[in-house]
Amino acid sequence: MKTQVGIRYDIVVIGGGAAGLSVIASLLKRQPDVKIALAEPATEHYYQPGWTLVGGGVFKQADTIKSMSSLIPKQVSWYQNAVSHFAPAQNQVTLTDGTCLEYRSLIIATGLSLNWAAIDGLGDNLGSHGITSNYARGLAPYTWQLVQQLKQGDAIFTQPPMPIKCAGAPQKAMYLSCDHWQRQQVLSNINAQFCTAGAALFGVADYVPALQQYVDRYGIQLNMQTNLVAVDAPNQTAFFKQTLADGSSKDIEKRFDMLHITPPQVAPEVIRQSPLADTVGWVDVYPDTLQHKAWANVFALGDCTNTPNAKTAAAVRKQVPVVAENLLSQLNTKPLRAVYDGYGSCPLTVERGKIVLAEFVYGGKVQPTFPKWLVDGTKPARLSWFLKEKLLPPLYWYAMLKGHEWLAAPQYRDDIPSDRHAKPSGNSDAS
Repeated sequence: MKTQVGIRYDIVVIGGGAAGLSVIASLLKRQPDVKIALAEPATEHYYQPGWTLVGGGVFKQADTIKSMSSLIPKQVSWYQNAVSHFAPAQNQVTLTDGTCLEYRSLIIATGLSLNWAAIDGLGDNLGSHGITSNYARGLAPYTWQLVQQLKQGDAIFTQPPMPIKCAGAPQKAMYLSCDHWQRQQVLSNINAQFCTAGAALFGVADYVPALQQYVDRYGIQLNMQTNLVAVDAPNQTAFFKQTLADGSSKDIEKRFDMLHITPPQVAPEVIRQSPLADTVGWVDVYPDTLQHKAWANVFALGDCTNTPNAKTAAAVRKQVPVVAENLLSQLNTKPLRAVYDGYGSCPLTVERGKIVLAEFVYGGKVQPTFPKWLVDGTKPARLSWFLKEKLLPPLYWYAMLKGHEWLAAPQYRDDIPSDRHAKPSGNSDAS
């Protein structure tokens, strides 16, 4: 196959979501003259953490959208196409329009894919027949519409097997809905159910007691190890496969008036089919440095990686400076020192005005940002709600996406092996 001549850059970034835009800003903050290209087909950028609050009637959808052009630094070359092919041995990526970009270093920040097709019968019925999802672009207002309209009946909230982005989001939608129904004095007429493929209410045990109190308060029926597999939308019926204690399974059928779906989630196909993927399709990086395990000049962050952290915007905020510092060290043939500890955060909106602020690192170890006397994350707190509603959106738009790294400084180690890569980085003089 003939080698395609590409346009050359110091760094090519694939994906203009939270991870891609934030790491570009951090790189330029550290080295303003670095030559960067961004491949991103979207013309709008979404503050996805806000969609929970849209679905709860707190935010408007418009509050979560800005134009992509307003967020990309002017010195960055923006290619409005997705990537179609990775060629790390040649230090190249090919875009869907045939453009070939060459790089000295590559950053993959594509996010993940929502696998709606895995739910039989869903088809085009999402957004009708009482079926909604705060995960779907533009559907959170429909969630709020359904919540307001429902006065009696069955409301089901689902969670698929991990990994998913923002593992607390399925519960957030449920708690905010139940809180509204309770305030409207109709909760006693509504059978709220949580059907999760997992075996626990939340992956970090320290936060379960507070969440269980709200499950009890709202009278929510918990259905553990119960995974949504199909829907009959016109007849408002959902079909689940439940795993039993002995490992066997049984099929369950449930009628609904409102069904909030969290879809199964997978790595994007272009990554799954690339030499950069692990055996199940995620970008294969070291969990500490976020450097690719085979290609030394490739880094990845955000939801597309196989790091065992929670896939949240808070995780991205901590990953960004690690990638920025390590990539520039790699470009300048210096040792990598910055490490990511697996930090993730999940502000669980248990009622309107209160949040259980879950913060943890690799291994599920609790690691709060604030002292316990100020915010005890294991208990519902109004200050945490204020943080979620008032502080985090501007922090996202005007700090994180602009390269300001408040409370996000990386840790450092001097013992990171420099020779743990199976393949060389390729042509390092491709700038």
